[in-house]
Amino acid sequence: MTTHDFYNPIKARLKNGQKTAGAFLQIPHSIPAEIFGQAGFDWLIVDMEHAAGDYGNLLVQLQAISASGTVPFVRPPWNDDVAIKKILDLGAKGVLVPYVNSGAEAASAVAACRYPPAGVRGVAGSTRAARYGKNIRNYLESANREIIVIVAIETRQAMDNLDDILAVDDLDGVFIGPMDLATNLGHPGNPNHAEVKAAFAEIEKKVLASDKFLGTLTTTWERTEECFAKGYQWLIVMQDGSALVAAAGAMADRIRATYGGDDGKP
Repeated sequence: MTTHDFYNPIKARLKNGQKTAGAFLQIPHSIPAEIFGQAGFDWLIVDMEHAAGDYGNLLVQLQAISASGTVPFVRPPWNDDVAIKKILDLGAKGVLVPYVNSGAEAASAVAACRYPPAGVRGVAGSTRAARYGKNIRNYLESANREIIVIVAIETRQAMDNLDDILAVDDLDGVFIGPMDLATNLGHPGNPNHAEVKAAFAEIEKKVLASDKFLGTLTTTWERTEECFAKGYQWLIVMQDGSALVAAAGAMADRIRATYGGDDGKP
């Protein structure tokens, strides 16, 4: 393998049953991407579904991540061929496709990530992923094999169709979206509700018995340990914006509690 080969070490690790962890990047700027890249996570995932960034922001975020050697993933705004094509052309090595509810939708997500005849991804040799034309042959030969495709299970409909989703060839992993799933089941913002926990257990049982890896969002060390112990392999353990909010809020609260509020009273 040369330094310019398109290779995804995370795919090999997941195939070997290893655990990996990363973080969501929701601040559309290169500096948080660079900071998190230097932190030592296995991978980072840029959020284009709920965050404010566009493809220009994504480009500089991926450039910042690439300097660290961390593997870049992206959550596209939707299960859309064009959006996924642009994301992969910019150099993402994996996608987390949101709100996939059927085997047909999962197959469509996989096809969007594969060049013909395996899929429908449009071909261009001038992209950043192909090193702007300097690595066309290697990229075209390697991309179908190396790019990771994960679909998000976020609804009861997706749960009902999970067997069909797991039967899709070349689908690598399944991600349980805790907030969307909880809300869809009638418990907005409450993934700890008993019904939601039961749904998690139902999904976990099926995915862990399949040839797909399992992922979710944890954000606490306790939840991270719990999920890894169950067999999860791909965990989003924190988010850049949420981490900043928590750190700033904790410091401001401590200052007020120790030295008084706006009125100057202790």
